[in-house]
Amino acid sequence: VAVTKTVDPARITEAYRCGLRHFGENRIQEFAEKRPRLVLPSATWHMVGHLQSNKAKRAAEWFDWVQSVDSLRLAQRLDLAAAEAGKRLPVLIQVHLGGEESKFGVEEQELLPLVEGVAALAHLELRGLMALPPYFGDPEQVRPFFRRLRELAETVARQQIPGVVLRELSIGMSHDFEVAIEEGATIVRLGTALFGPRPQL
Repeated sequence: VAVTKTVDPARITEAYRCGLRHFGENRIQEFAEKRPRLVLPSATWHMVGHLQSNKAKRAAEWFDWVQSVDSLRLAQRLDLAAAEAGKRLPVLIQVHLGGEESKFGVEEQELLPLVEGVAALAHLELRGLMALPPYFGDPEQVRPFFRRLRELAETVARQQIPGVVLRELSIGMSHDFEVAIEEGATIVRLGTALFGPRPQL
């Protein structure tokens, strides 16, 4: 997934012309400003940033995937909005690994109840787990977090919850995606590696 946070529509369009089809945005407001200038017929859009419940309606309408479901309340709002939009929305549950207060996600001990709750929602399709571990200069230091998410997915699988098949692990960014792939990533979220450093705000 090409993460296009702070990337202007002209560069996103050029990336599309080069063959990229999966794009990720972090903020509803930023995407709202870009969206009218993006005419990319076969693009798939992923919401990869923290999503407030009051913005669930627009997220369900505008995005093809939501990778950052971290509460049952948000899932219920997305389910209702997806029903109104006449679609079944693929989602990932974001798990909070690393204990950082600045990061979002469900805590490990609350993961199974949330999986069960999301699985019961008719207009959401639970595809897997996502995490945003702590940043380390040495990618090997991130490996235990990637491995932990894979182990959590395996734990969920052993519960044999009806309708739940966690095929996707969304882990790894520009500086550590190789390690993430070694630990089972099926989705990596690349911004800097594709578009260069983000402007300093």
